[in-house]
Amino acid sequence: MMDPAPVANLTTLSPPAGRARTRATSFASGRAVIALMLREMSTRYGRSPGGYIWAVVEPVGALLVMSFVFSLLIRSPSLGNSFLLFYTTGYLPFLLYSLTMATVMNALNFSKPLLMYPAVTWIDAILARFILNTLTSVAVSCVVLFGILEFTDTSAVLEFRYMVSAMALAALLGLGHGTLNCALLGLFPVYGQIWGIASRPLLIGAGVFFLYEDLSPTIQSILDWTPWIHFTAMFRQGVYPTYAPDFISVPLMLLWALVPLAFGLMLLRRHRQRILMR
Repeated sequence: MMDPAPVANLTTLSPPAGRARTRATSFASGRAVIALMLREMSTRYGRSPGGYIWAVVEPVGALLVMSFVFSLLIRSPSLGNSFLLFYTTGYLPFLLYSLTMATVMNALNFSKPLLMYPAVTWIDAILARFILNTLTSVAVSCVVLFGILEFTDTSAVLEFRYMVSAMALAALLGLGHGTLNCALLGLFPVYGQIWGIASRPLLIGAGVFFLYEDLSPTIQSILDWTPWIHFTAMFRQGVYPTYAPDFISVPLMLLWALVPLAFGLMLLRRHRQRILMR
């Protein structure tokens, strides 16, 4: 009887090689994200006089106008005695949300020429705009808030855990809504005009000009289900030690952020070629 031939080792997969390939892919994706961020910085701020100075001047100008107008109509703000600080605490987290949502929403349109290269993916474009806008908005918010506390007679006892949580949730909401809007805008170009009209009341619904507690129970019951007033109230909780809102729901905000994010990613994954060919 002939001896059986040696059995070849069928285990051909090499875990170290697989890990190396994964690291190389992640490194390439990271380089693409950084390159897109640098391109965004040079395009958005490098071509205008003053560059990043306008990122600070624009919110400060808006806050000064709001403070002046409402000081003529109302004797005192709902919290504290400074109109400027009150509107700042509501406007800064909402500004982070709205800018993040808008930049992510237009990520594919902005980077469409570069997405024709295999090294750049649609996820890289979204991540680049999300990271850059979040870092810029947080830096601007710090400059504006601490500038107000330093150069005015206003004082505050800051609780950074509430402020950081509010900004993180606002950024996550902007990412979720922006990703879904990015897919819908790519599939239906008219959606951009529809969203522009529908989103205008959000500044009011976010409670930038008022407190949730000042509203009637009917309006409160409606705003309870919207995420924007939750993160503005949480940010104010970190600035005003006497303010303790009991209606804030972190699970609600996470639901509003993660569900649109999931749907947006699924739509982009399935229809990315159709969107990029438009």
